[in-house]
Amino acid sequence: MYYVYILRCNNGSPYTGCTQDLKERFQRHTNGYVPATQALLPVELIFYYAFKDKYKAFEFEKYLKTGSGRAFMQKRFL
Repeated sequence: MYYVYILRCNNGSPYTGCTQDLKERFQRHTNGYVPATQALLPVELIFYYAFKDKYKAFEFEKYLKTGSGRAFMQKRFL
C-alpha cells in the first residue's frame, strides 16, 4: 500500500507527502529527521489515504500540492 498524508505543522501550515510505511514516516517527522518539517515541530497527522497503485498515490500527492489541491485541503481537512 502507498499512503498520501497531510501533516499540520506547528505554524499551522500543511505538509503533504507520500510513503509506503506511514507509521515509520510519521515517526521520522516527529523525531526531526525530515528536513522539510524539522523546524516546524511538533507535527500532527490530520489525514491519510491508502492506495494500492503507487502511481495513483503520487498523482494525488502532486494534485494536493497544486493551487486547486490546496484549496481542496483547506475546505476539507484544515
